[in-house]
Formats: sequence, C-alpha cells, structure tokens
Amino acid sequence: MSLMGNLNRALSATTGLQVRRATPAAPQQPTRTGAKPGKRPTPVYRCPAPGDLATDRLLRRPVFIMSPVRSGSTLLRMLLNAHSRLHSPHELHIRRLEVDFGSRLSQRAMSALDLERGDLEHLLWDRVMHRELVRSGKDVLVEKTPSNAFVHRRIRDCWPDARFVFLLRHPVSIARSWHEGDPDKRTFDEAAADALRYMKAVENARQAASGPADGQPAAHHTLRYEDLTADAEREMRDLCAFLGVDFEPSMLDYGRRDDTQVVKGLGDWRDKIRTGQVQSGRALPAEDEIPELLRPMCEAWGYSS
Repeated sequence: MSLMGNLNRALSATTGLQVRRATPAAPQQPTRTGAKPGKRPTPVYRCPAPGDLATDRLLRRPVFIMSPVRSGSTLLRMLLNAHSRLHSPHELHIRRLEVDFGSRLSQRAMSALDLERGDLEHLLWDRVMHRELVRSGKDVLVEKTPSNAFVHRRIRDCWPDARFVFLLRHPVSIARSWHEGDPDKRTFDEAAADALRYMKAVENARQAASGPADGQPAAHHTLRYEDLTADAEREMRDLCAFLGVDFEPSMLDYGRRDDTQVVKGLGDWRDKIRTGQVQSGRALPAEDEIPELLRPMCEAWGYSS
C-alpha cells in the first residue's frame, strides 16, 4: 500500500479524516501592465447662482492662467507670486481630484442636499484652493496648471466670477521647447502634435471667455511670452491693472522671495527659471520653419500671415 493509503488508514481509525490531493488551482490571469482605466464621464453638477456663491464657494474671483505647456507659465506665476497680494503656487491639478460615493445610501443623502458628485468635487476643489490662499496670508489666488484649459468650461461653471489670463507663445517655440525638455521621450513631430492639443484647448477657452456665460463674458486678459521676456515691467503693469492690484517693482526680481521655490514635476524647474530674474526669450522662428501642422495655430495667434 502506498504511503498515502497507510496515512489515510491510520487517520481514519483515529480521527475519521482522510487526506486528499487538492484540486489544481486555475492559472492566474496575467495582469495588464500600463493599461489605463476608461475615462470617467463628466459628473452631473449645477452652476451656483450669484446669490448662492456666498454659501457654495469660499474662494472668490480666483485667477486661472490658461497656457499651453512650455509657454512660460512658471515664469509668469513666479512674477505674480512675488507680489504682496498675489499667491500663485505650483501646479495644483485640481481637475484630477475626484469624489465618489461609497454606498448608495451616501449618494441618496447627498442628493437630498441637492449635491451630486460634480457638486462635491467642486466643493473639494474650492476648499483646497481656499486653504492654500489662507495659508499664504494673501488676497488673490492664481492657478497655472496647463491642463486646466481642457476643462475651462467646468472651471467657469464652478467659479462664475473667475478671471482668466491667457499666455500665448509662438507655436513652433512651444514645440521645440517641449521636445528639448525630453528629446529621448518625444521627437519634434511628436512634441508638436502633443503640444498642439494644449494650444487648441487654450484657444477654445480664449474664444469661450469672450462669449457670454449667464449673459456676461468672462473677465480675461491676454499677453504673449515674447512680450513678457522683452519688457517684463510693461507687461506686469498691464496685468496688475487687470487684476486690480498695484504694480510692485520687486516682482521683477522674484528670486529674492523664499516662497517662490519651484517644485520638480509641477512646472518648470530648470536653471533658467531658477535665476530669479526674467531672461531673454529665444529668437522667433522664420516663416519657412513653421511646419504645416502648426501653421493654422500660428495664424490664429498672429505669428504668421
């Protein structure tokens, strides 16, 4: 008799139990690495009426810099953050802060308060940004995450009194800078195509800001990176006037302030921005250097005829 048979005979006599061979487990399915979850649909939300802002929003009249990647938004936010009344932190990426219901009961409870998932997300966005403003001890918050341009309508719905600053740059210069930032990751053509998504989103936001929302266009101001680097004082004086604050000469020497430190991965952190002063921009591309992919955007922004 086999060892298993002898063991089972002894176990049966003493305990009534037997040892049996386990059924082989089904092979585990390999997990897909790098698979991205499906895009979540935009949640339902309501736009607060002017009379509801006092209870629905802590943050009033926030400022959003709308710009493509590699357009000088970190430089602009450093200049603004050097102002005694303006707080412009690193990129906050608030649109990626999401809320979900842990149960149907919690969803019913919030719905009874007239709060859907989108409304709760807006309350979270508002609270995070208001907390950052209060911690700074300043009066006005300026947010500069480039991807905000993709949700400009929702931002405007969340804060009907929001103000927008559109920062433009020559599209070819944007593509070159995006490519040079990580040439092993993307070719120039790939960089141009990727950056063009941001440019189109910014242009859509710029057009929407000029149109009515609840009967009124959004407060907005447009400036160019090339003008900012050529005459920073003039451009900052104009921008301060739009924001309703006095120009402060110390803004141009932003490196003297300790609270304007850059954070790697949350905006530009390279040597040029770390100098603490505005540096000259690169020469504008010649007309024959504009690829066909970027020509329509160059024309829309006045960089090509």
